[in-house]
Order: sequence, then structure tokens, then C-alpha cells
Amino acid sequence: MTTFVAVTEVPQAGEFCQLRVDGGLSAMDTEAAAVALPHSLFATTIRDNDRLIAMARVVGDGLHVMITDVVVHPDYQGQGLAKKLLDRVIEFVDNELPSCAWVNLFADVDWLYGKYGFEVNTTSIGMTRPRNYDPAT
Repeated sequence: MTTFVAVTEVPQAGEFCQLRVDGGLSAMDTEAAAVALPHSLFATTIRDNDRLIAMARVVGDGLHVMITDVVVHPDYQGQGLAKKLLDRVIEFVDNELPSCAWVNLFADVDWLYGKYGFEVNTTSIGMTRPRNYDPAT
């Protein structure tokens, strides 16, 4: 069995976009990703040789941050790779961000994040708005 290692690395835009789709996340524009990815506060990846198979990022300004793009390619799921990614992300959050920072994430399911202290916040409301929002609809 191969041992995979999570390293600090920002993925390239094309592979980032492809892994999101392969992993069941929404598609992103490659050109937009090429502009955004270098602005990551932290990124970690796992590769099988040169192939990107898992990734996670932290974005924000250091006071308010979002854990995002946590995805493992379906061919590699069930091997603890998401845990390896989150271990690296939480290490960054705990050691590099100020203690007053708000750390947020949105997840479709929670089979992992509760183990890292994340819980549903009932005192505030999380909201999202698509960029292309049309108030007429």
C-alpha cells in the first residue's frame, strides 16, 4: 500500500479545477482559478507521483478565514487522505493565525469536521449569494 504525504503546495489552476469536478464539487473557471489560487493563505496537496489526488485550502485575510476546496479524488477515497489534509490545515490555523481569528467552513456532509471541533453555529446564520444573483427572479 502506498503511503501518501500531504505537502504545503498551491495546486496549478487546471489540475485544481479538474480535481474539484472529479471529486464532485462545483466546476470553476480555470482562468479565474489561476488568478485566485496564488492568494491562498495556505494550501496543501497530496499527489500520486505527479497526479493531484487531494487538496485543501485556507482563504481569507487572517482574521476571517474559510477552509475550502477539501476534496479527494474518488479513486483514492477511504484511505484517510482527507484527515491528512485537515491535520495540515488545522496545524496552520492553530499555529499561524491570531487567536481572535474566525475560522469558517461550509460542508455538504460532516463525517470529518466535527472531529476537528467544528460545529453548527446556532447563534449566527451563514448565508451565501451567487455572484450572478438576479433580484427579478
